[in-house]
Amino acid sequence: MKEYTAKIKVMLSSRPRMLSDVIRNMVTHQPDMEVVGEVIDPIELLIAVKKIPVDVVIITPVASAATPRICSQLLEEHPSLKVMTLPAEGNTAYLYQAGVHRRELDEPSEGVILAAIRSSTP
Repeated sequence: MKEYTAKIKVMLSSRPRMLSDVIRNMVTHQPDMEVVGEVIDPIELLIAVKKIPVDVVIITPVASAATPRICSQLLEEHPSLKVMTLPAEGNTAYLYQAGVHRRELDEPSEGVILAAIRSSTP
């Protein structure tokens, strides 16, 4: 079994609670990932990402097709960050990285989501 030296640090900002629980469970069962925090409020999310080293933020936006403003704010302040949006409704997730247009993840399965989190480039 492969040993990992540094885990991918994931911050969750997901609603509803059931979706948040599913995402947390998926991430915590990966040997190379860990959930380092969970916040719901966008302002608290901006503050938390400044205080805690984070590689990936996973959020559930209200509107599934629109790019949430929080994505731009996070990437402006933290250009190495990845932001993934997983709408509570809909079959498409998106991965955002600084300087790159959003990457669409059609019908995101657990494997697709985890591969996107692990990828170094979209």
